Amino acid sequence: MKYEDYKDIYFRLRNPKDIDRLAQSTGLDRELLLVMYTQRTVRDATRRFYIVKKDIKVIAKDWKHGDSIAHIARCLNFPPVLLGLMLAPEIGLTRKSYWKYIRDPDSCRDQRMRKELRKVAEEDIIYSPKGSEVQTQRGKWGEKMLEDWLDKKGATYRTEADLRATHKKTPDCLLDKPIQINGSKVFWIESKASFGDEIELKKNVRRQLNPYTELFGTGAVVYWFGFVEGIEPPEGILLLDGSHFEDCEEPAAPADGPGKFIDQGHS
Repeated sequence: MKYEDYKDIYFRLRNPKDIDRLAQSTGLDRELLLVMYTQRTVRDATRRFYIVKKDIKVIAKDWKHGDSIAHIARCLNFPPVLLGLMLAPEIGLTRKSYWKYIRDPDSCRDQRMRKELRKVAEEDIIYSPKGSEVQTQRGKWGEKMLEDWLDKKGATYRTEADLRATHKKTPDCLLDKPIQINGSKVFWIESKASFGDEIELKKNVRRQLNPYTELFGTGAVVYWFGFVEGIEPPEGILLLDGSHFEDCEEPAAPADGPGKFIDQGHS
């Protein structure tokens, strides 16, 4: 995806309703837009967390005067589950009880709290239990795509689960013998069910990809939902998108998870 197109879409994804609206107006894959919205929401929440927390006592007064957590979150354009978590000590909930009620609102005896936390969980498509499960299943989907492709190619490998007992840093697939991809020798491949922009790539390089090259040699990272044209990984790391793996029969997508991968401007 061209940077200008990516930037335009990224900054138009301000709330969950924008996902379907932009899918209809642009023709972009809805799951790609959900991935981009997720990345933007997480980054914005991380950046603004302490700004919102600083005003939490004022926000708690608004709640005690009858405003709802979900409505306050919409006004702040902040994830309602995170806002509720910050509010919990101010409104008589422990963190443990808060998460219990978010997962199972019916277990809360307080009528107002039960109604509000059910609404909070419904409106937060990122930090709610359902939102977290969608992200988990999306990650498993990408890993299954990668493993199926390697199996089809006859490549043998060890998975993250195989390596966890012996290595602190574990790529999704460590090849028993290196393979050639686009003229590069690849010893390992990391699966990312996300969109690769500069921020995402830098984070992944620092936390995972550079350590993998130091431990195992040159490798590759696949961003299943594409990446911004022109971003450059460090030497020794090959950047791929889902189009490289399209000759592999796709596994069934999880419920509310990605459907057929549609590469957006990078095939």
